[in-house]
Amino acid sequence: MKFMWGAALAAHQCEGAWDVDGKGVSVSDILTSSKHNQNREIHLDMQSDVYYPSHEAVDFYHTYKEDIKLFAEMGMNSLRISLAWTRIFPKGDEEQPNEKGLQFYDDLIDELKKYDIEPVVTLLHNDMPLHLATAYGGWKNKKVIDFFSHYCETVYERYKNKVTYWLTFNEINNMLKYEYQLLPYLSGGLILDEEDADEGEIYQTMHNQFVASAQAVITGHRINKNFQIGSMTGFILVYPNSCNPLDTIETFPSYRNLFFCTDVQARGYYPTYIQKYWERKNIQLNTTEEEMQILKDGVVDYLGFSYYMSETLSASKDVEKKKDAAKILKGVNNPYLESSQWGWTVDPVGLRIVLNKLYERYQKPLFIVECGLGAIDEVSEDGKIHDDYRINYLKNHIEEMQKAMEIDGVEVMGFLPWSAMDIISASTGEMRKRYGFIYVDKDDDGNGSLKRIRKDSFYWFKDFIKEQN
Repeated sequence: MKFMWGAALAAHQCEGAWDVDGKGVSVSDILTSSKHNQNREIHLDMQSDVYYPSHEAVDFYHTYKEDIKLFAEMGMNSLRISLAWTRIFPKGDEEQPNEKGLQFYDDLIDELKKYDIEPVVTLLHNDMPLHLATAYGGWKNKKVIDFFSHYCETVYERYKNKVTYWLTFNEINNMLKYEYQLLPYLSGGLILDEEDADEGEIYQTMHNQFVASAQAVITGHRINKNFQIGSMTGFILVYPNSCNPLDTIETFPSYRNLFFCTDVQARGYYPTYIQKYWERKNIQLNTTEEEMQILKDGVVDYLGFSYYMSETLSASKDVEKKKDAAKILKGVNNPYLESSQWGWTVDPVGLRIVLNKLYERYQKPLFIVECGLGAIDEVSEDGKIHDDYRINYLKNHIEEMQKAMEIDGVEVMGFLPWSAMDIISASTGEMRKRYGFIYVDKDDDGNGSLKRIRKDSFYWFKDFIKEQN
């Protein structure tokens, strides 16, 4: 298999056209924009005078041909995209799909194939139909399993001769960060009170998603035995703050949360540590023997994951907590690592460690489907974007990935940085938090020409990919 060099996108962050050609409203479509590290608001009743970033995003729906031509110029041989469930089933519970939505993705995938760019398709990436969240309670309702299965079967049949690589749920483990209201909302369609989340409800929601994911694997393999269907988790490496044994013990809950989803999806059963946790918390899931068999039969072919940062934990209450990115990082400052403008630690060596941990645990192929640096990029007087900081970030992470492959023997399928071009931020809705190789002229208030400009990182990655071939 050819190593996949490319990049990643998500429909709700790039496509726009939120109500075009029969598309329904998704959970992302009612999120406002926010400022630096602040919460986005959920507006169940949209207001005419409020800016909703996903409504236009960067208009990829109308510009995908020109954008894919740029991706091909860069030399990408793969691109991770997601399908917007609401383009195909606007409310999520319909029997018949929206043909215009299916045709859009036919055209998009054909355009990728035209340039020999392999599509890596995520089935659900933070944009489930809003109707399923409000009418059914989101993924805590088992009926949503059947709706998702119908959606999966529909797109598998439609694209079975065009797509080989699939991912079921984006960063499925985000459900466990339920103290951050936005994540279980985007991941599970749960509208929670941040102060009073029901942990049993969270785990029931995850169980339903595990069953749906496993059923998607089973169905996909039935439709096309050549399908490669993977899981996708967000992996934040965790270090103990010192050699004090209690600091290492402090990392155990974090690692169990990190491995919980991949343990279920790669092994097909619930690990003992989570069962013991449920006993202590008196959590009882509503499961059936049939569902447990589906988990066993529907293990994934490979493990996809995102990697952006690491965190450091201390058992001592006297060590000052890290203040930046407190919604995501719960640990203390690491004096050996720098941080991004958003407070995310920059830790290339951590990627090598993650690759080793995952491969040693599962012995399955690994796929880095997100990795990148969010930064404020400025257009210089010469009309260019000089983003050496992004080049250095990616270069250093790639070097550590290659060490994991060549020295440690880890099997890695590909490296798809986040993101192919600037898109709206999922966590804040901002545009100034830019990750792309291609600059998009748009600001946080939705103003701008949407003009695309190649950054210095575009040319660097182009040369780098050429050297690998």
